[in-house]
Amino acid sequence: MHGLHESDFVLPKLITLASELVSLDYAVRIFRNSQYPNVISYNTMIKCFVGRTHQGALRVYDQMKALAILPNSFTFTFLLRCFESFEALGDGRVIHGDIVKLGFGSSVFVQNTLLDFYAKCGGNLDSACRVFEEMPERDVVSWNSMISGYMAHGEVEFAIGLFDLMPEMSMVSWNSVVSGLSKAGNMELARSVFERMPERNEVSWNSMISGYVRLGDIKSAQYIFDQMPKRTVVSWTAMISGCTMIGDLESARNVFDQMQFKNVFSWNAMIAGYVHNHEFDRAFYVFHQMLIDGKCRPDQTTLLSVLSACSHMGSLEHGKWIDSYTKRNNFDGSPSFNGQCKEALALFGRMHVEGIKPDDVIFIAVLSACTHGGLVEEGERVFDQMVHKFGIVPRIEHYGCMVDLLGRAGKLEEAVRFIKGMHLEPNAVIWATLLVSCKIHGNGDMLESVTRKIMELEPSNPNYLTLISNLSASIGQWRDALISRVAMRQQGMEKVPGCSSIQVGDKVNEFLARDTSHEERKEIYWALSCLNGHLKAWWLPSGPSLKMDIKPELEFIVLNEIHQSIGPS
Repeated sequence: MHGLHESDFVLPKLITLASELVSLDYAVRIFRNSQYPNVISYNTMIKCFVGRTHQGALRVYDQMKALAILPNSFTFTFLLRCFESFEALGDGRVIHGDIVKLGFGSSVFVQNTLLDFYAKCGGNLDSACRVFEEMPERDVVSWNSMISGYMAHGEVEFAIGLFDLMPEMSMVSWNSVVSGLSKAGNMELARSVFERMPERNEVSWNSMISGYVRLGDIKSAQYIFDQMPKRTVVSWTAMISGCTMIGDLESARNVFDQMQFKNVFSWNAMIAGYVHNHEFDRAFYVFHQMLIDGKCRPDQTTLLSVLSACSHMGSLEHGKWIDSYTKRNNFDGSPSFNGQCKEALALFGRMHVEGIKPDDVIFIAVLSACTHGGLVEEGERVFDQMVHKFGIVPRIEHYGCMVDLLGRAGKLEEAVRFIKGMHLEPNAVIWATLLVSCKIHGNGDMLESVTRKIMELEPSNPNYLTLISNLSASIGQWRDALISRVAMRQQGMEKVPGCSSIQVGDKVNEFLARDTSHEERKEIYWALSCLNGHLKAWWLPSGPSLKMDIKPELEFIVLNEIHQSIGPS
């Protein structure tokens, strides 16, 4: 290296690159082997610990003090950011003392960082308020930090009062208030602040749209959306999510189809919307479109939604294909708990210790972790805590998690008793969840009674009829499978056509059931007709190639499905 690694310019760059491209440990080794590190090198090393560990940053700072190397304003900024990541309030107070002792109490830059640290990690805003009041000089960042802190702690009146006292309001100031009010659900006040804004940017508009969407007020969200001078992908996606939230899938699809540019979040919103509204076939169809389009690669969230559709439909083949796709494309795991269910529960326990009150959404996440990990006792304890300790009234999603948890564990009778004890009327999703568990554990008797419940609630839903048919056939109840299929035909119900694709050379060919749009359709249907003839000869009792004794119900279903698939020639 010819001594260049000791250069004041080269060493900090080398430490940063080592941390980003190799590992934090390697960066530490380079730093320790340097003979004459200065304040810039120490600051760089401390910065590498942000978001990783605050203890390492503290050790570097202590070494710096032991060697009598004076810190500068950046030293304290990077340290406080390290402590903020891990809510190390005690260590932050120690650094606060050093800031005062070393004369940085008059630095607006350092004070703003300290103010932001206390606002995010102080538990309450007392310390942040003291810092703000004692600041000899404040800039717009100081005011914005306090306003954001008040908003985050639900102190809306204090936030608005402080906002009105600001000597100069920036775009960030206006957006902090609008965004905070929108998240708090106070859309009337958010709208009044929004209307007062001298100018607006993308954040302003999207905060309003998201706020109305969260409240289910799609009409108001649509009004804001229509007024936008320039719509972004975020805006379009928010509208898709809003429409699917209230079950207006037609409007959601219209918005989706109008988008000129889509990203993975747009596709995910549409797919998840169909899954949430039990339109599982349509979710598969949009997923196929996404693959054919090829501009956005599915991510783990996409695959979670599609796998959920597979589970509800009892479609083993689709599930196997998704599993194969994840392996071919090197997906490491899902973003929800990543199989680390006990770690998720440990994090939930840490929330208790630190006095953070979980909301209903947190409980859905924790119960889902218990379900995926098969942690029945833990799940029952968490549900009990939610109801009796935190006073949260269970939503249908909480009940669904518990039914899934008990069903997967084979506790089917207990799941039924749990459903009967619900304060809400169980919907078809609840019963369908139990139905899948009946199939897993081969409980044909309960499957029949659960099927009746679903048919009473959703007699005309093709997705549930398909699920019932597939599960009945999987345990050998061919007559029930036949009845479901015939019911679909008689009611004129059609699933979204099955879709497949194959790449030949550099061209992707997509095929739908009974599709007549392919340029080589005559040759394709001729080949299918030949296959149909061979299958008839094999399956029919009079066929010379009969290999096994086939039940009449199965024979009817197979032949009927072949005819439906081939369609017109």
